[in-house]
Amino acid sequence: MDMRLFWLALGAFAIGAEGFVISSLLPSISADTGVTIAQGGYLVLAFALAYAVGAPVLASLTGHRDRRNVLSASMLVFTLGNVIAGLAHSYEQLLIARVVMALAAGLYVATAQATAVAMSEPHHRARAISVIVGGTTIAVAFGAPLGALVAGFWGWRGTFWTISGIGLASTIAIFTMVPAGLRGPKLPLATRLALFSRPGIVPVLLTTLLPLTGAFAVFTYIAPVATGVMGLSPSLLPAVLLAFGVGAAIGNYAGGQVADRFGATRSVVGSTLLLAAVLVTLPALQHLPPSLIAAGFLAFMVVWGVIGWSLPPAQASRVIKLAPDVAPLALSLNASALYLGVALGSVVGGEVITYASPVDLGWVGALFALAAFAIVALARPAPSLAEAKLG
Repeated sequence: MDMRLFWLALGAFAIGAEGFVISSLLPSISADTGVTIAQGGYLVLAFALAYAVGAPVLASLTGHRDRRNVLSASMLVFTLGNVIAGLAHSYEQLLIARVVMALAAGLYVATAQATAVAMSEPHHRARAISVIVGGTTIAVAFGAPLGALVAGFWGWRGTFWTISGIGLASTIAIFTMVPAGLRGPKLPLATRLALFSRPGIVPVLLTTLLPLTGAFAVFTYIAPVATGVMGLSPSLLPAVLLAFGVGAAIGNYAGGQVADRFGATRSVVGSTLLLAAVLVTLPALQHLPPSLIAAGFLAFMVVWGVIGWSLPPAQASRVIKLAPDVAPLALSLNASALYLGVALGSVVGGEVITYASPVDLGWVGALFALAAFAIVALARPAPSLAEAKLG
């Protein structure tokens, strides 16, 4: 394994930490900028939409350029976006900063995965991609809770300053350690979008989008759920994110093992059904004895993390099976579907807490997971590329 890949993973860690810590910062950001929690959720929407749309477009424009320069520049822009966020004195400035961050993040992650493949032997390519994805997983497990802990001492601006420091270190390391001269083919956007016409791709992407919609309808507003519904102290928010992150790390590893042993499609069927089951139990937690609510909610977050993060490895396996000849491209579209789900989830969750109650987020999120379960359980199995050619 090329140890230089871990410097690429550091950039993915910074991006993942910023992306997942924002949910715990929404109450303080809303209070400081004078917007509602639901309006604060649009910070998640803006990031997710910019990432989902910007990643394939920017990757098409820069795919033939020196990847070291693209990686360094995109991470530097992401770092500057965090600096702007730390200096922001209005909601609008913060919104612009998150859009800048998202565009840079989408380009970075897509290029980092392609670079990891280029720097690795053919039989180590999957492992190389897993190192980059591992940076995000570690960010969920430990980066986001640490970011929330920083916010507890230095406010939400301190979190953005801390992430900007990690981003700057990553920028320097990438420019120093990644070899120059790595370039990829120039793939027009039309070529990338042509993947949608392959049999089975659209149902698989929908199976990524819908569970993420349901999950982020809840996760985006986990702070008001934890403090407003469950009655937890705001000081426990880092522990809430840590519980989810530990579960996510377990689920990411276990999900790959289960998918390899029992098949990716069976794994996704089980994951989506279990995700619906765990989300629908959320409202019941508030009826536990008061002395058990905190422990019960933390246990819920661990279980949710395990189940929710067992889905991405299996989905990645299904996508690669359908398009093994353009695996990095297919994975980038899967990432776009993921972030579109994050965007849609933030909107759905915002509407729920505006017109109903945060406690209703659980069963609303479960409906989207059930829709994904129905698609993957009832869809006709799609042929792989090799099977399609033989047919």
